Amino acid sequence: MTQMSADSTKDPLTHAIIGAAMEVHSQLGLGFLEPVYQEALAEELALRGIPFAREVQVPVHYKGKLLACTYRAGFICYDHIIVELKALQELSGKEESQIINYLKAARHELGLVLNFGQQRLQFKRYIFTPSHLRSSASSVDNLSVDNG
Repeated sequence: MTQMSADSTKDPLTHAIIGAAMEVHSQLGLGFLEPVYQEALAEELALRGIPFAREVQVPVHYKGKLLACTYRAGFICYDHIIVELKALQELSGKEESQIINYLKAARHELGLVLNFGQQRLQFKRYIFTPSHLRSSASSVDNLSVDNG
């Protein structure tokens, strides 16, 4: 796992999602439970014209066999970016493992974990390929956003 630059010119799609999440955080602040942020983020994504599906069921395979159980991705944006929301005081390895497993199961390459439970929006971007996983910027301090 390596840190990557949060340069928006290299990834305008995740930059747009993070910008929407920053707006939600600036409007609501911290202290709400996850469902409140999820509802508000759905509104903000729609306002910004960001395509998304909410609570998407994703099948899980084991040794090539489809399992009866599934998991629900919080959002899938642009048909290929998994977005998971949290409202925690601190992210742990559990959330990282969760998004990695979701990316594997869905066979998607990009994922975001957005944490609304801190004074400033906290986020991590994950790039998954079968040979490696990379993680990028972990807080709003690492990203400049043009709100104009």
